[in-house]
Amino acid sequence: MDFETIEYDAIDGVATITFNRPNSLNAFNDQMIAETIVALKETARDPAVRCIVLTGRGRAFSAGQDLKDVEAREQKISFGEHLRQGYNKLVLQIVQIEKPVIAAVNGVAAGAGCGIALAADIRIASHKASFIQAFSKVGLIPDSGSTWTLPRLVGYARAFEMAVTAKRVSAETALSWGLVNDVVPDEQLMEVVAAWSRSLAAGPALAIGLTKRAMHKAIGMSLPEALLYESQLQDIAGRTQDFNEGVRSFLEKRDPEFKG
Repeated sequence: MDFETIEYDAIDGVATITFNRPNSLNAFNDQMIAETIVALKETARDPAVRCIVLTGRGRAFSAGQDLKDVEAREQKISFGEHLRQGYNKLVLQIVQIEKPVIAAVNGVAAGAGCGIALAADIRIASHKASFIQAFSKVGLIPDSGSTWTLPRLVGYARAFEMAVTAKRVSAETALSWGLVNDVVPDEQLMEVVAAWSRSLAAGPALAIGLTKRAMHKAIGMSLPEALLYESQLQDIAGRTQDFNEGVRSFLEKRDPEFKG
C-alpha cells in the first residue's frame, strides 16, 4: 500500500501505523484520516497481524485536527458530518477491531490526537508525552470519542477538568491518573512498545480479541448480563486449538505456542 501521510509496515505479527506529517506535528487532515482508516482495514483483514501499534513521526503523536486545513476550505465545514465521515469511523475501528491496539505516545497528543490515543487498548508514553483536550480553546466540545473514553479512564471530575480547562497533562500525571499504562524514557519508547507488541502477538489471538469485545460490551451491561455474555464467549474460546495448547503446555510445564 502506498501512503503519503502515514507509514505502514507489518512484521512478525505486528502492524505499525505511523502518522507522518511531522512538520504539522502530525495534525490530521482529510487525507491522513482516510489513509489511517484504510490501513486499519488492512490490519483487520490480515490474519497474520495480531497486534497493532499507532505512533507518530517526529516530536508529536498528533496535534489533532489540522486547523489550517479547515481554514483553507472554500466551503464552510459541517463539523458533525466531518466527524461522522472521519474521526467517528476511525475511533470505532480502533475500538471494535478484535486485535490489541497499542498507542506509542511519543509526544503531544492533543484534541483528536488525544482521542485517538484514548481509543487504544494500551497506552505507553514517552516521558516527553503530554495529553491535551484542546477543544475548549477554540470553542468546541471534546470529540473523537473523548467524552466516552476519558471519563471511563480517569473519572468524571478529572475528565471534565481536562475538557474545560484544556490544560496540558504530563506523562507522569497521566500515569498517576490511570490514563496510560506506563511511562518510559523517550529513547526507550519503541523498544518497550516492541516488547509489548511481540508478547501480545504471540498470545492467543482469538481469546484476546474476545476479551476486548467482552470488556467493551460489559460497560453497558448489568452484572447478570455480563456474566451471561462471558459464558457465551467462553464457549467459543474453549473450543479453540489455543485453549488445548494452553492446557497441554501448562501440564507439560513449558511455554505455550499459540497459533491464533
